[in-house]
Amino acid sequence: MASPARSIFRAVLAGAIALSLVLRPGLAAAQFTSGDYLIRDTEIEEILHRQSSPIFAAAGIDPKGIQIVLIGSKDPNAAAAPGVMMVTTALIMQADNPNQLQGVMAHEIGHLAGGHAFRSGDGARAGMVPMILTMGLGVLAAIAGSGDAAAGLISSAPYFGALGYAGYGREQEARADQAGATYMEKAGLSGRGLAEFFDKYRYQEVLSQTRRYKYFIDHPLFSDRIEALQTRVTALPHYYKKDPPEALAEHEIMKAKLEGFIEPQVALTKYDEKDTSYPARYARAIAYYQLKEPDKALKRVDALIAEQPNNAYLYELKGQILFEFGRQEEAEAPQRKSVALRPDAPLLRVNLGQTLVSLDNRTKTEEGIVELKKALTQENDNATAWRILAEAYDKHGDEGLARLATAEMEYNIGDMRQAREFAIRARDRLPKDSADWRRATDIVLVSNPTVDDLRRQGGAGG
Repeated sequence: MASPARSIFRAVLAGAIALSLVLRPGLAAAQFTSGDYLIRDTEIEEILHRQSSPIFAAAGIDPKGIQIVLIGSKDPNAAAAPGVMMVTTALIMQADNPNQLQGVMAHEIGHLAGGHAFRSGDGARAGMVPMILTMGLGVLAAIAGSGDAAAGLISSAPYFGALGYAGYGREQEARADQAGATYMEKAGLSGRGLAEFFDKYRYQEVLSQTRRYKYFIDHPLFSDRIEALQTRVTALPHYYKKDPPEALAEHEIMKAKLEGFIEPQVALTKYDEKDTSYPARYARAIAYYQLKEPDKALKRVDALIAEQPNNAYLYELKGQILFEFGRQEEAEAPQRKSVALRPDAPLLRVNLGQTLVSLDNRTKTEEGIVELKKALTQENDNATAWRILAEAYDKHGDEGLARLATAEMEYNIGDMRQAREFAIRARDRLPKDSADWRRATDIVLVSNPTVDDLRRQGGAGG
């Protein structure tokens, strides 16, 4: 099972298995009044994990216990909480190089390691406001009859609470700067990017609160702070160390991918046909996909695959395009290839499982169930995988397992009432005392059951 912190923040991401799926019109209800939305993308998560891991390690925090949360937002922002690093797309897009992005993450890790927000009663109160508002929107969505939107909004409340919670004072900002510089140096990285990024936004200091990026409201800039940071990092041994070529390449890939998905028209202008670099061609392929021109997109993806036949994410993209444009049978082969190349990436298995389950073939559905269960051994709180697994069991007529999988899905998006209801139904259809029956019982018992619920399932023990 995932740790409590990972479970809480993965629940925020319920319903999203890949970047393009999050942005589909059908999931528009998962967006919020702030304009922020939640993204799952294996390639970008892994790059961010590689970039932040040495900094977490330098701070004495195990990087393996960190969940990367990617937020689609027009505001550059980041926040670190126990077990979680949150980064917005705008921060990635506006960081000129990997070192600047790492610098901002180091600063947030400095706040986390220093326990700054958690020592502040004002911080706790600030966090409650967006959390309550987001939960309120969820309740309104439920009243309006939009169950999916309600679940997404309510389960996302902890994320907005965490960002609202991250308001700091001048002293804590300066301490986080110094801690971030220390961690960057200890990790063998230059602190230049940390100072550069804040200096780049020095102008925010003179803007009114309503015109500032939220990050610089929560993390107020002031000139003496920037000067003190610049003086410190300049004196450190690794100050002149440059970003390695592979890190620079990954940074450009992230930016190109995000541009292609989020602003496809802009991407086609920014990365025009004259630019033959890999990031530019990647962005164009994604942009045509988002603009509903699958043939143009596939032509460009195939050209990239011919050059990089071992790139799992290109096969993932090809499979996504084919699946979403109703070519499920063709999607199977590239998705199988993506899993073969990256067997440790659960989201790729979920994509493959979804395609196999969608095919009108019992054998394929059974194989899809196997793939989904493998993904769930790595991400047991992946609500999307549980939803697709429920569909697969239902196609097979396995009513007990279908209801248990639905209970798992509801549990992981935070709807305890529905989780309890489906778990009780599952118990009625599963062999008594089997492992699945016991799991259904566990869900009932941890989902705030009423006395009537306990009576319906035959008491606490069954």
